[in-house]
Amino acid sequence: MDTRTRVNMALKQAMKDRAAARLATLRLINAAIKDREIAERVDGEAGGIGDAEILAILGKMTKQRNESARAYEEGGRLDLAERELGEISIIEEFLPKQLSDDEVAEAVKAAVVDTGAQSIRDMGKVMGALKGKYTGQMDFGKVGPLVKDQLCQGGDC
Repeated sequence: MDTRTRVNMALKQAMKDRAAARLATLRLINAAIKDREIAERVDGEAGGIGDAEILAILGKMTKQRNESARAYEEGGRLDLAERELGEISIIEEFLPKQLSDDEVAEAVKAAVVDTGAQSIRDMGKVMGALKGKYTGQMDFGKVGPLVKDQLCQGGDC
């Protein structure tokens, strides 16, 4: 079952359960997906976005809420921080399991080997391969330095 279907089923269930906070978050997810679909339309073609793009949207939403929660905590607004963290837990239900640090390191090594990357100039190829295979399963902001370290082991950086 694709992510969009799972979100819609959860939305219907939240309506039946009268879970207001969950319903609001699921509606935000649906709105973000529809916004991306509208932005992707070219020349009136009515194609949808794929599961990988939906996972990227959910990852971005999670990251935004983490930043907001941190800002609210620093500002002493714990009630708002709790709400953001609650939204994160709902969004994460639709994301695949996050890879551990060891699994991320192994995935980076495998991607370097698979793409035949030799130097830092090949970093884009490696990141593209990782994003294609592990969207939603790792934080690519943290993966970038790992890829760079892997490619710089030859000392040509």
